[in-house]
Amino acid sequence: MIYSLRGRLAAVEPNLAVIECAGVGYGVRTSAVTVSRLPAIGAEAMLYTHLHISENALDLFGFYDQNELSCFKMLISVTRVGPKAALSILSGVTPERFALCVASGDAKTIAKAPGIGLKTAQRIILELKDKMAKEQAVSGFGESILPDAADASNAGEAIAALVVLGYAQSDAASVIMKLDPAMSVEDMIKAGLRALAMQ
Repeated sequence: MIYSLRGRLAAVEPNLAVIECAGVGYGVRTSAVTVSRLPAIGAEAMLYTHLHISENALDLFGFYDQNELSCFKMLISVTRVGPKAALSILSGVTPERFALCVASGDAKTIAKAPGIGLKTAQRIILELKDKMAKEQAVSGFGESILPDAADASNAGEAIAALVVLGYAQSDAASVIMKLDPAMSVEDMIKAGLRALAMQ
């Protein structure tokens, strides 16, 4: 498994970065968000990677941070959502925004990505919420963390979004509940990610 690549940024194209490591140029497919965060050509760059194996190819995908990589892996785990569709979604929304869309059931925002219809966006939300519910049941938590119409608090949505990004419910709740409840959901998610990264 190739966990990450660090080397000289040799070239950049839409949704592709070439990183030269020990004389070998690795073509890494990536999102527009990651491309926008890369340094200048010739500078050192580092991407977290995922090797996707299909019948016809071995494709390496790379991302600026682990949250985006985590979202990519979750997206390709959804029925009939491949790497191309996952990159399309992550080129339009940040990992934090994507997690919030899943937690709040916002299929319309996800469906804005090129090649992603509303039905596909709804399936993504349904399957990822179902996975979260199953993980919650296995971990022994009785109460749902997903916000509903009666309890769509900012903290509840932020906790659910962090769980979408792969964090344990207990860890997410412990950092979110320490924040100012007047903060916006996206600010809570960002602050929660910073706190979890330091643990």
